[in-house]
Order: sequence, then C-alpha cells, then structure tokens
Amino acid sequence: MGGFRSLTARVLLLATAWSAVALVVIAIVISQLYRQSSERAFTDLLRAQLYNVINSMTIGEDNKLSGNPQLGDLRFSQPETGWYWIIEPLGTFAATPLSSSSLGTSNIKVPTILSVPFNNRYERFYRTNDAFGNTVLVAETEVVLDGEGRAARFRVSGNLAVVEDDVHGFSRNLYITLAVFGVGSLIVNGLAILFGLLPLKGARRSLERVRRGEVERLEGRFPREIMPLANDINALIESNRRIVERARMQVGNLAHSLKTPIAVLLNEGRLGEKVPSDLVRSQAEAMQSQVQSYLNRARIAAQRDSLLARSEAEPVMERLVRVMRRLNPDTQFHLSVSPPSLAVALEQQDLEETVGNLLENAARFAKTDIWVAIAPSSPPPGSEGEAARRAWVELIVEDDGPGLEPEQITIAMKRGKRLDESKPGAGLGLSIVSEIASEYNGTFNLDRGAHGGLRARLLLPGVTRDAA
Repeated sequence: MGGFRSLTARVLLLATAWSAVALVVIAIVISQLYRQSSERAFTDLLRAQLYNVINSMTIGEDNKLSGNPQLGDLRFSQPETGWYWIIEPLGTFAATPLSSSSLGTSNIKVPTILSVPFNNRYERFYRTNDAFGNTVLVAETEVVLDGEGRAARFRVSGNLAVVEDDVHGFSRNLYITLAVFGVGSLIVNGLAILFGLLPLKGARRSLERVRRGEVERLEGRFPREIMPLANDINALIESNRRIVERARMQVGNLAHSLKTPIAVLLNEGRLGEKVPSDLVRSQAEAMQSQVQSYLNRARIAAQRDSLLARSEAEPVMERLVRVMRRLNPDTQFHLSVSPPSLAVALEQQDLEETVGNLLENAARFAKTDIWVAIAPSSPPPGSEGEAARRAWVELIVEDDGPGLEPEQITIAMKRGKRLDESKPGAGLGLSIVSEIASEYNGTFNLDRGAHGGLRARLLLPGVTRDAA
C-alpha cells in the first residue's frame, strides 16, 4: 500500500491501466470492423461469381444445359477446396445438373427456403459444410433461362477459411503493432509524468530548506499550476512568522507591564511592615487587567486572519439588547440591523464583548433612549490593498445623555480612567473596545451624536457574500 501513497506511482498506474484498456478496446473494435469488411467483400465476390456462372449458361438445341464458366480462379477446378458452382434444373426442365470439377461426385448441404428465405433481389446466402469438412458460404438464386419458362437454380460457394485466415493475419499484425505502440507510449508517458512532477520535488526540497532554517520562504521558479500553492505556503510562513514575532512582543509588553506592580509589592514587603490591603488589591487588579488584555490580544491576533472568524450580527445584537432591556427597564433601546443577514468577521466572543461594553457605557449615562445600529460601510479612509477590497460594517451606539467634550473623550479612552467616579465600573470598557477594534484592523472613535449624547462609532471588517 505504500506505493499508492506516491503521487508518481498513482499517476503512472492510472496512465498504464488506461492505456492498456484503451489499446485492448481499440484492437477488438478494429479487428471486428475488419472482419465485417472482409465478410462483406467475400459476399460481394460470391455474388459476382454467381452471375458470371449465370451469364455463361445456355440451353442447347438438345434441350440440355451448356456453358463453360470462366471464373478466373483455379480453386473451382481443384478438388475439395470448398470453391464450387452448381446448376440444378427446376420443374419440368429435365436437363442434367452441372457442377464444377472441384465438387466431383459429392454435394453440399442446402437449408430449406423456410429456414433461409430469399431476399428482395431473390438471392440468399447461407453457411454450410461440404462433404470434406470445409465451412463454406453459399450464394444462391433461381433464374428463368428462356422464353419457354425453363429455369434453374444456381449456387456458388467459397471457403470461409480464406476470410478467417485473412482476419487472423490482420489481427495478429494489428496486435503486434498496438503492443509495440503501447509499450512505447507507456515509456513516453512515464517519462513525461516524471518530468512533469519534477517541480513538486523542487518544491519539496525548497520546503525542507525552510524547515532546516536555511531560507525563510519557498524559492525557485514554479509552473503556473504550482505557483498558487507556493504563494499560499509563503503566505502561511509569513503569517506564522508574524504571529511568533507578535507573541514575543506581547510577552515582552506583558512582562514590562507587570514589572512595576510586582516591584511595588516587593518593595512594600521588604519594608517589613504590613502591606495595606488597598495597595495589594489595586496592584493585583492592575496585573489581572494586563494579563487579560494581553491574552485577548494574543487570541485575536491568532484568529483574525482565519476564515472561521465570522459572527452573525442580528442574533448577537438582539440577545445583548434583550439583556440590557431587562437590566435597564426605564431605558428604551432601539435596534437596527440592515440587512438582517449581515455578518461581521469577528469571533462571537469579541463581538459580544465589544457591543456589551458600549451598551453598558451608554446605559450608565443615557436619560431615556439608546440607539444601536449596524450596517454595511465603506473602507476606512486611507485603506489600500486587501483592506480596501474587503467588506466593512459600521456599528453605532448612541445615547441621549450629557455626552463628552473632545478633551474628555481623550481621557475616557485611556485604560482605567473614569470621568464620573459616582458611576460603577473600572474604566476599562472603552479601552477594551479600542483594543479589539485595533487588533481586527478596525477603527473606533467617540463624538457627540445627533441626540446630544455620546456616539460610539466602530468600523469593523465584514464578511463578503462569497465568504458567507
């Protein structure tokens, strides 16, 4: 079974099997066509000889059959050859029957007219055996010889061994020729297949060089059929390299972020005094926030280029708005998803966290109403390449609260900053939304909306119709 795992072996086996079957079928078809042609030509020859015999016969003055058929074939004069002509008077015509010297005193078996009737030309052809064991084909007809209505039956036979020998000789030569041609074709096909698959071996060697660290990407000139695969592999290698570099950077950033809280705790511990619980709690919360933030970034970075990153907008939005309505019964939530089949190229968890944070923030400051809308949008300004070609969606969450001034918006976007300490929260919601949007190559901004409150506008990658 190991050989069947080889692409070269599979192609060679398939080509060999197909060539063998095709040559056998061709040989059988050509042989049968040649047999039919030979039998038809043999029948035409017997018909011509039959009418030559008819044209050479007359009724003499003695009321006897007379004539000397000249068929130009010595086999009609040689005994036991299977080539005969026979003339038998019919009805009241009492002449003596005539036959070729090759028949001698014997005769051939003749089927009844009921079993082998005459055709529309008043001819009939049938196979039979002579007294010497030859299988012959007989051409027979009946002809009126004179005005007095005297008639005779004429028969001419030919030995079918001639046809069989001719067909066998032709078939033997045909099989030898096709066998030689088949072997040559298999050799040429094998060489062509091996030559055609050489680029795959080159790609494998190049991939091995990448694996050994000698090069960073597949190198070489590949055929058009393999070039897309090589490009995809290079893209995958580049994507993995970016992921590794991003992971290293995230780990470095995380270590740097945890460095200060840990140093504070160690310093307080070295003083020998009891560490205040507020200090421990604040530093632990800071570390937990940093760890969770970088974990989310790592997860998003690993999945954002995947075709599986896809979320249906309508069910997610309806579920979150339904929860917010129960938690805030005095606030009216207005939801618009257009079209209903709109999909976002985000993991569902990220979409839920993004919209949830925006809704919670709007619910804290809204007076009576919150508007939520999501719809297709144009690419972000300055987009080019893949970003300009892909689909985008715009998500807007707006409230009728007091809103924020531009300088307040700058402060609100910072991690851990809260403008209103009287409201619950840790000051992380808007920064989390900004980080998620940034990781998916989207945009996030705040401004004053048409209803006087804060308007949060997210531009996120969408899912094209083909991908959906």
